[in-house]
Amino acid sequence: MQWVYIFIAGLLEIVWVLGLRFSEGFTVLVPSIVTVITLTISFYLFSKSLKFIPIGTAYAIFTGFGAAGTAVVGILFFGESSSFSKLFFIGLMLVGIIGLKMTTPNEDKEYKEGI
Repeated sequence: MQWVYIFIAGLLEIVWVLGLRFSEGFTVLVPSIVTVITLTISFYLFSKSLKFIPIGTAYAIFTGFGAAGTAVVGILFFGESSSFSKLFFIGLMLVGIIGLKMTTPNEDKEYKEGI
């Protein structure tokens, strides 16, 4: 379940980052409210994942997934550049996230028992 928490937290990170763009410095009400709510839920789920996933792994996955997702949304919906090198490095981030997931102990019982 901890991996579901961190995955949803990463998706919500993409939403709150986009909310920051549309809130215009928290001067537009609805995007500001969406930003604060999704940021709060995102960090709550991220904190729940830290009970089972080592902090370095969890933070790298959380921020990497959010950064890669936000970059892809920027390319698809906001006309940001999509050069080969940019797409390559977004892919490299995603490969790193998958690698961290694969090398973290199954169900992280080892991590929890080691505390």
